[in-house]
Amino acid sequence: MEILAFGVTADEKPLMERAFSGQQEVRCLDVFLSEDTAPIAAGYEIISSSVNADLGARVLRILAAGGTRMIAQRSTGFNNIDLDVARQLGMTVGRVSHYSPYSVAEFAWTLAMAVNRRIVRASNRTRDFDFRLNGLMGRDLRGRTAGVLGTGKIGEAFTRIAHGFGMNLLGWDVAQNPACLELGMTYVDKETLLAGADLVSLHVPLLESTHHIIDAAALKAMRDDAILVNSSRGGLIDTDALVTELRAGRFAGVGLDVYEAEAGVFFLDKSLEAVEDDTLARLVTFPHVVVTSHQAYYTSDAVGQIIDTTVANVADYLAGRRSENTLVPGPPSA
Repeated sequence: MEILAFGVTADEKPLMERAFSGQQEVRCLDVFLSEDTAPIAAGYEIISSSVNADLGARVLRILAAGGTRMIAQRSTGFNNIDLDVARQLGMTVGRVSHYSPYSVAEFAWTLAMAVNRRIVRASNRTRDFDFRLNGLMGRDLRGRTAGVLGTGKIGEAFTRIAHGFGMNLLGWDVAQNPACLELGMTYVDKETLLAGADLVSLHVPLLESTHHIIDAAALKAMRDDAILVNSSRGGLIDTDALVTELRAGRFAGVGLDVYEAEAGVFFLDKSLEAVEDDTLARLVTFPHVVVTSHQAYYTSDAVGQIIDTTVANVADYLAGRRSENTLVPGPPSA
């Protein structure tokens, strides 16, 4: 049986082919799954999708009509999948419930340090042999306060690094993490965290309850000189409200690896096209904002784990098994 994998990068392709070798054949495509590309999957019982795939009702029906019975998503998030429709169509849907938390946590810190120490601005200057220090002043993080929204595996890894910097630790989550408590974290309500943190980093999943968890009111509650980092999901931040605050001269720096309207933009080369998203266009013009292309997870370690889990999810489907990665089990005969 051949599996069709959408949205496979050049770096990811050899890892995919090696992981599936000896078990199933895999055909890797660099195009993303959408309503336009879904017909390519006709005749494939199993397809694999990337994080920015469109798996809404229309796409799922196209896939089902073409014979697809199993979707193996190569990500933890699954807000892009209409699970109810998948269930109605009798499809099995799997995801990667966890992978290296260090990849994302370390990248969140990369963004935090980049905006704090003005690394991008400094690098751009030195390319033009401009070695002045004006406008490059950052600040020590030791003794300052890190606020961590979401203290699961990734939030815990982020907290351990903050502890290594010698920072005070504030946390917010639906449940307290004992490991974070041992590091000295104090759990508080969201408003207290936002008002007290010099650095706010987001590590919660995108759910209906967390959509725009950082809205206009939350942004106004933050310190004027705070640093905001989001390496989780773009929809956690009301980007229009963020731009409004940035235009007012607030925040020492903002590091974003995700953007709420990134679908159809991130992972693609748009350098020769007119920018249609006015909010994104405005966002990247601020000198103290760094935007990257949803790459926090993109290490050989994490991607390898994601692919290995995807291979296991396919094997479970073929054997009629369920696991913690199963979002929709499909019919008993699947």
